[in-house]
Amino acid sequence: MSSAQPLRLRGPRIRLRGLRKGAVAGAAAALLLSAGAVDASAARQAPFGGASLADDAVDAYVYGYPLVLMQATKQLSTNVTRPDPTTVQAPVNQFAKAESIPGPESTTVVSPNVDTLYTSAWLDLKDEPVVLHLPDTRGRYYLMPILDAWTNVIASPGKRTTGTGAGDFAITGPDWHGTLPAGVKQIKSPTNTAWILGRTQLNGPSDLPAVRDLVAQYTLKPLSAHGRPYDPPAGRVDPAVPAMSPPDRVNRMDAQTFFSRLASAMADNPPSPADAPMVATLARLGISPGEPFDIDAKGPATAQALRQAVSAGRQRIQQAVSTIGKDVNGWRVALDLGRYGTDYLRRAATAWQGLGANLPQDAVYPLVLTDSEGRQLNGAHRYTIRFAPGSTPPANAFWSVTLYDQKGFLVPNSLDRYAIGHAVKPKADKDGSVVIHVRHDPPPPDQQSNWLPAPAGPFNMILRMYWPRQSVLDGTWSPPPVTRTG
Repeated sequence: MSSAQPLRLRGPRIRLRGLRKGAVAGAAAALLLSAGAVDASAARQAPFGGASLADDAVDAYVYGYPLVLMQATKQLSTNVTRPDPTTVQAPVNQFAKAESIPGPESTTVVSPNVDTLYTSAWLDLKDEPVVLHLPDTRGRYYLMPILDAWTNVIASPGKRTTGTGAGDFAITGPDWHGTLPAGVKQIKSPTNTAWILGRTQLNGPSDLPAVRDLVAQYTLKPLSAHGRPYDPPAGRVDPAVPAMSPPDRVNRMDAQTFFSRLASAMADNPPSPADAPMVATLARLGISPGEPFDIDAKGPATAQALRQAVSAGRQRIQQAVSTIGKDVNGWRVALDLGRYGTDYLRRAATAWQGLGANLPQDAVYPLVLTDSEGRQLNGAHRYTIRFAPGSTPPANAFWSVTLYDQKGFLVPNSLDRYAIGHAVKPKADKDGSVVIHVRHDPPPPDQQSNWLPAPAGPFNMILRMYWPRQSVLDGTWSPPPVTRTG
């Protein structure tokens, strides 16, 4: 992955219901339950079931887009012989573990996170389960969200759900039936492809060695190797896998290629039972799981509809991106991601914006592009973000505000400061309020502790809240507006 083709990743938003903080006992049942659960908000039905052949074809594209994108991302992310911490790539069923804190020179990932280290693995569960071992983190916050091939979060071991003690979790595919070793908890994946996108709390540069040592203890093994030494095999590089970013690759696919890949991917990653009406629509269009796809098989009218559906489907998804979340004081706040039920358009739009969205109970990431009067944020002006006394972002783990340039990269500055709130703690004013000063030029000395440096031109900010409290989830707490002061 080159700097010209950055990977768009989201931060974790996962929480399993029914587990008390720190609990490990009973985690297996909760994890299994979570794999089949669907949030009430995700049960909303998207406007599918078109009245025409053209509508059905567009629906098919929207439905299949996340799966095709996930498969393309898996191919590129695993097309290496050994794990690479720089690009966060690793062979199938092996962890890629980031080892450094992103800086302005880091252009592999858009909107990088400077408060955690990434840990990523793409799993193939067709042959046998994979056992995830998590060490005792001694109270340190972390989470290991696991997504199925359709981008739904199926489980998330971590501090808030299973505690911080050591644990072993067997991630099993849809066709596996067997008995697990004592002490190994099951996470059932409805698809044979699964993606772990973990985060481990990082308390600034001085904390990096300790986090590296901890992350080194995260392991993956096939179930057949559990309890004994295991040396993972070298990966195989397929020269046919293009080096372009997965979204670009999918967007360049013609109808024959796209729907062929969809049919192939569905063989190992079966649709949900709730998708039965959509599966029937696909069959009428000649798209069946595991069956070769021929765009001309159903006649010229169907072939034409499918060809036109590629551009029409992309347009429909792209237009839906702007509807994700709600505008709250200029911030875009999404509280309904991570599980989508049959809301296929929301699922596709979320994938288009960036893979890896998680449940809001684990993290909420409001994004702001404009000030309180709707004007584009720009370093030619000065801004403040004022949290009233007692109203800093309510998070059980931690929060931070990170600033990015218009390309989504960190901004060089004299303080090497890219975020504030977590590793860099802002100081409260005498009245108890916390004011963050966002500007390009340095503020007066008494404001430097709360200065978030901006570029000379356009920029945006993301407020990250890990393990947000209920007031965030129910909307009774809102991020304050960004106010232009000069």
